[in-house]
Amino acid sequence: MKLSIPEEEIIGLGNFGCQGCGAVLAMRYALKALGRNTIITLPACCWSVIDGPFPHSLVNVSLFHTAFETAAPAASGIRAGLEVKGKKANVVAWAGDGATYDIGFGAISGVAERNEDIIYVCYDNEAYMNTGNQRSSATPFKAVTTTTPINSPKENHKKDIVSIMADHQIPYLATASIAYPEDLIEKFKKAKDIKGMRFMLIFCPCPTGWKYSPSLTIKLARLAVQTRIFPLLEVEFGKKWALTKDILRPKPVEEYLKLQGRFKHLKEEDIKEIQHLVDENWERLLEKIKR
Repeated sequence: MKLSIPEEEIIGLGNFGCQGCGAVLAMRYALKALGRNTIITLPACCWSVIDGPFPHSLVNVSLFHTAFETAAPAASGIRAGLEVKGKKANVVAWAGDGATYDIGFGAISGVAERNEDIIYVCYDNEAYMNTGNQRSSATPFKAVTTTTPINSPKENHKKDIVSIMADHQIPYLATASIAYPEDLIEKFKKAKDIKGMRFMLIFCPCPTGWKYSPSLTIKLARLAVQTRIFPLLEVEFGKKWALTKDILRPKPVEEYLKLQGRFKHLKEEDIKEIQHLVDENWERLLEKIKR
């Protein structure tokens, strides 16, 4: 049997992630593409717990724990050091959505503007999950977190980090999902051969924060793509937009929403509003692809 996914496992056995954690799979697949010659900077996030206490480390590559807002500039500093020494490696900043969309955003923007030669990865579970599911700017419209009481869910839309990063005109940007590992791995293989800033956004469901059975992690990740909530795409130099998986017959967003406790308060009119929002975003994306 020919395997479509690299057989070698780089991350170790056992971890401190929650049962059904999507972020663990994201790292597993990414390292299968990047290989062992990889250096990772890791800010405060779920993965700083998942990796385990010193001297244990799950990833089996060089890893530098750093402050919440500094994963990107720390990675660019490591790149500069490698160049001085004439050494080569994949340099990766690996952060959650809190460090990316919010706390570390200014530093990430600076690294992107300078086109530093790193791969920045955001595994997006749509809240500050390692400190108990607080609202972030990645949290979707109408979702409930521990800082959005049940009677007042989030009233703001999720920040469009893809368009923002694309406007930096970096060489490569891609979205990926743990439900489509072949697509994810191919994008990382492509990214590691490109010089300059690369930005990868990986959709990672969170059983504890989203309040669903851990057995549904892959199903939810797949439904997010099939409902057009999370399109799989690539952007080159901020200009060339392309879908890597077109969804010709999308499923209704209700199929995705009804499986999660964070949306259990939604009324019929809320679901219609979210469906309208997703349809609008999809049309806006198609306009960018046509340009």
